Amino acid sequence: MPAAAANLGEVIDCRARPLAPWLIEVDESGAERAIGFAEFLRTTAALARGLGARGLARQARVGILSQNSAEYLLAYYGILRAGLCAVPINHKLPEETLEHIAADARLALLLADGSQAGRIAGVPEIRLDGADWQALQSPGEFEATRMAPHEFATILYTSGSSGRPKGVPLTHGGYLWAVEVLNRHGPPVAGKKMLVAAPLFHMNGLLQSMLMGTLAGTVVLMRRFEARQYLETIARHRCEVVTSVPTMLWLAARETETLARLDLSCVEIVTVGSAPSTEVLFERIARMFPRAAVLNNWGTTESSPIAFGRHPRGLPRPPLSIGYPMAEAELRLADGPGADEGVLQVRSRAVMPGYLNLPAETAERLRDGWYDTGDVMRRDAQGFYYFVGRADDMIVCGGEKLHPGAVEKMLERHPDVLQAVVVPIADPAKHQVPVAFVVPRPGAAPTPDAIRAFALANGPAYQHPRFVELLEELPLSGPRKIDRRALAERAARAFRRD
Repeated sequence: MPAAAANLGEVIDCRARPLAPWLIEVDESGAERAIGFAEFLRTTAALARGLGARGLARQARVGILSQNSAEYLLAYYGILRAGLCAVPINHKLPEETLEHIAADARLALLLADGSQAGRIAGVPEIRLDGADWQALQSPGEFEATRMAPHEFATILYTSGSSGRPKGVPLTHGGYLWAVEVLNRHGPPVAGKKMLVAAPLFHMNGLLQSMLMGTLAGTVVLMRRFEARQYLETIARHRCEVVTSVPTMLWLAARETETLARLDLSCVEIVTVGSAPSTEVLFERIARMFPRAAVLNNWGTTESSPIAFGRHPRGLPRPPLSIGYPMAEAELRLADGPGADEGVLQVRSRAVMPGYLNLPAETAERLRDGWYDTGDVMRRDAQGFYYFVGRADDMIVCGGEKLHPGAVEKMLERHPDVLQAVVVPIADPAKHQVPVAFVVPRPGAAPTPDAIRAFALANGPAYQHPRFVELLEELPLSGPRKIDRRALAERAARAFRRD
């Protein structure tokens, strides 16, 4: 990373390997194109000059509504280098929600690819392809706008699983610092190839792409995730680093014929984040990538991934642990049954300044710089932390409290179960009872009764699922997380108890 970056758009190190590929884009058909670091620098400068010529005010918000592409990332850095604020938007949201985001962020301009053009009314729009894309670029000498540490670089919107998406501003100073910290604590990936298939409107894909560029590595970017192509792309490009959310890896693990014919021994590091993982998933990852170290990462949009890293005494991280607290961040556990379990609160330079236009929600989650994550964590005797569940997902059944994650992990020990998700439904006697949605392993045919019996035999009676439904696959939200809200609504309709 350049020593004195003027703003977050300057973090990509184009000096170390100017002729090496910064990015290799892979489209749905398998067609590829490569962009070198020198080309990245010229194009983002031309985009910044072109945006500057449009008379946009400093910090004006520019939306990006697009599927993954090289243009997406080039536009993102061009926006930042110009001193404007980038607003990546989930293109899978309905029009009503897109219009809410446009109004909430006060978008001055929208950059959209061909598949998304025209979806947000009332905002000037430039296409990320064709003549528009070429006309936006103004080649020539360029000096990036120097931004103050507190100024917004990006506004990311939460997935909206509990209501309308909330805008989360991320500052230039906070994320220049975060990139430096993450590169210091992260695994050795400098100069390697990293596969990114998560959507760029989400923190996982966007930040991983940024970190790889700061270390003169190459991002292999899939325009759209498809499990077989995901595995084939790893093998073809000999990717040493693989990033993913758990659902992607579950889907990849089902491609048994593809896995049997590919050599995936190139993979050295697999990072898993954005959603909880299980022991069963880690076993599957180890079979897919036998030479890889698997890292279970944690972070939130509001507080960044600055929280956990390596143990200071070099102790190996247990498989499901999210790591040991970084010295650069302050952590504490609150409202738990003891000192070693509770809701995680985080304070660091990368924590958001507050939700956009939402003072009440900000006051509820952010106090004296401490962000209340809502994630219940457990700490072991060596100081390693583990994700237990969401505080607001807690199920209260007959006076007993249970975390869906604990029940899910128990159910996934059943030999015929690939994935399990547990949600509550209302119950007149117990207040709530758990319901399980289960994806069987390929070739297996478990029955709901057998799964309930397994739960009763392997855990306390109050946490066994009163109803079990078998599904071929689980519904996903925009960032390819399991859509628990949709499953809860399905359970309420199917298993109502009056």
